[in-house]
Amino acid sequence: MPDSLDQRLDTIARHPFRAKFHLRGRERVTAELSGPSTMRWHAYDLIAKRLAPAEPYKDGKQTPYRGHPVFVAQHATATCCRTCLQRWHDIPKGRELSREERAYVVDVICRWIEREVESTAGEGRE
Repeated sequence: MPDSLDQRLDTIARHPFRAKFHLRGRERVTAELSGPSTMRWHAYDLIAKRLAPAEPYKDGKQTPYRGHPVFVAQHATATCCRTCLQRWHDIPKGRELSREERAYVVDVICRWIEREVESTAGEGRE
């Protein structure tokens, strides 16, 4: 599955708006210090509250641009709102996300964070 996830992430990253997002500053440090399992737990929690309902509160505006690595990842991976989920991931609006869909969204977010942390690991630290 990582190969297909990576291919999907590469495709999304070619979109100019999505390509602007990277982990920087506090969000990067949070991701590095928290580690993958904590990031995954946070992603599950945030997706359950903000994206999984059939009609999320303030859909289209519910995901901040900064403040947590998962928020940055959601914009970078087009998992920020139900419209983007439908457009980029073929997950329809108007119904609650299934358990499998929630797991997929979390996998996408966590893989993006993992790639971000790996991509600049060690830069500027010699």
